[in-house]
Amino acid sequence: MGASSSIRVIVGLSGGVDSAVAALLLRDAGYEVHGLYMSNWEEDDAYCTQAQDYQDARAVAQELGIVLHRVNFAQQYRERVFQYLLEEYRAARTPNPDILCNREIKFGLCQRYATRLGAALFATGHYARRLDASDGPALYQGHDSAKDQSYFLHAVERSCLQRVLFPLGELHKPQVREHARRAGLPVHDKPDSTGICFIGERPFAQFLSRYIKSEPGPIESLEGRVLGRHRGLPFYTLGQRAGLALGGARGCAEEPWYVARKEAARNALLVVQRHEQQRLESSAIATGALHWLSAPRHGMFQAQVRLRHRQPSQSAQVHVQADGSAQIAFGQPQRAPTPGQFAVIYEAGRCLGGGVVEGAGLDS
Repeated sequence: MGASSSIRVIVGLSGGVDSAVAALLLRDAGYEVHGLYMSNWEEDDAYCTQAQDYQDARAVAQELGIVLHRVNFAQQYRERVFQYLLEEYRAARTPNPDILCNREIKFGLCQRYATRLGAALFATGHYARRLDASDGPALYQGHDSAKDQSYFLHAVERSCLQRVLFPLGELHKPQVREHARRAGLPVHDKPDSTGICFIGERPFAQFLSRYIKSEPGPIESLEGRVLGRHRGLPFYTLGQRAGLALGGARGCAEEPWYVARKEAARNALLVVQRHEQQRLESSAIATGALHWLSAPRHGMFQAQVRLRHRQPSQSAQVHVQADGSAQIAFGQPQRAPTPGQFAVIYEAGRCLGGGVVEGAGLDS
């Protein structure tokens, strides 16, 4: 990696080890590196790590000898990401706010802000690769399959990729930590964050109940037998096992129960037991309009599809409809495809794009 020192790159510096090493690698490659720390959540509670993260980002910038800027997008985050999250949960769906955050905030507002600060390029610590394809900038999976974050990046505007760098795309996590340790970066052993973007790691059902009214209703078997009461459909997701409190239902096996379906019109939560988990599976899903990071495809084609971030790619046939939505048929049944989540499409490691899961048939 070589570069002229006249090329300014602004790195989204989060206070974690990944973005710190991204800045380190770019500085050592000869770029004029600045850091940019975003504040996107303003509630001061025991779960918010923003104050410490900012101090960590400052310490990294000082160690690297780079300028650190700071910007607050808390209002825009609430309007463009958090409200979407609440609306989806209220509709008994399961959203992925990190995907919208990348599109609207990190590679939307933040990247444009970096441009106003004089940056020719914008970089982050995502484990993904940005390459030039014959049809334009392309997003590929990171080499570290355990950390690959292309799933979370599939919805960004393709034009944004033209001026993006992902310095960690060809590295594995242990290599990143070793770079940080050798450079004396103070965050070399800082644990990875696993919470929702900017909101942090917290008891999520408890957090959600501050914003969404609880509307209890029946928990039923797929055959219609009432087994108990739920606290409100937004507080459950398909395939969930914990928190159902259905142990010892009369006439039922002593086995765990799993959420199989939500029927919002009746405010009913439908469940199955472990021995009938195949009823959670579906071989086909429908998506909303696909967002493309490649030249749009039409008709039917074979691809790899992921329904969850850490899921191995699944062989599937994608049929793009006239309105831009898709029907996706999998070679193997998938466990609990969930409305509101995302189906992301790949071909030979390249992320072609994806769309929101709108529905799936339960195979009985």
